[in-house]
Order: sequence, then structure tokens, then C-alpha cells
Amino acid sequence: MKISIGNDHAGTVYKFAVKEFLEEMGIAVTNHGTDAESSVDYPDFIHPVADDVEKGDADLGIIICGSGNGAAITANKHQGVRAALCWTREITQLAREHNNANVLSIPARFVSLPQALDMVKTFLNTRFEGGRHQNRVDKIPTGCS
Repeated sequence: MKISIGNDHAGTVYKFAVKEFLEEMGIAVTNHGTDAESSVDYPDFIHPVADDVEKGDADLGIIICGSGNGAAITANKHQGVRAALCWTREITQLAREHNNANVLSIPARFVSLPQALDMVKTFLNTRFEGGRHQNRVDKIPTGCS
């Protein structure tokens, strides 16, 4: 499995912890995030993650910023990317099961690091249910048909 990860200055500490967590599980990680805590523009670090997922260079993406909103909005501009802003394990599970989310957006200023790592674990271990949910996911790129 390959994971692409990106973050802005608000997510640097979390990014390092998530990256270490993933690598300890033997997962390959591509780091597109900033390694510093000085202010940066999140789109510069989120678009490369979305590109990786969109092109199939990564199986999944994890993006981290202060609220998670800017990162999710940016990633969702890419066709084939379904970035979900999550703040609990349960929301993360539903995003995978019902929405086939392929990018997890973590709001670093609103969840603890243990919560974030639990969400990452849930994101990796939850599978899309398909069925009635597939019909809905199929309508995302172009609207209702």
C-alpha cells in the first residue's frame, strides 16, 4: 500500500506522527507536506497529494491542516478524489463505508494526536460497502443521471 501525505504548518507535528505510524506498519509514504511550522499556503502541499491519488500513484491520501476544511476543499477539486473531513473514528468509518473516501482530511487544531492516529487506523482498515452507496458515489463527478 502507498499513502500520499500533505500538510500545512498547522499539521506538521501530526504529519510526522502519522508518517511514523504508517511506516511502522510497513506502508510506503510519500511526504508532500511542509516539515516546518512557519506559515505556508496549504494548497501548495495538498494538490500534490490529490494528484497522487487521482493518478493512482497512491492508494490513499492523508491531508492535515488546522481546520481540515481548506485541505479538503482543495483536494476535492480533483476528479476521482473524495476527501472527507473527519473528526471522530465513527465519521471516518462512515466516510470509507458509505462515501468511498480516498483522502482523509484531519483538523489538527480540533482533534488530539491519539484521535488522529485512531482515525488513520480506521481509514486504512475500513472498506467501502458498495451496493446502494455505489450508485451515490457514481453521481458525484457529474451530478445526477
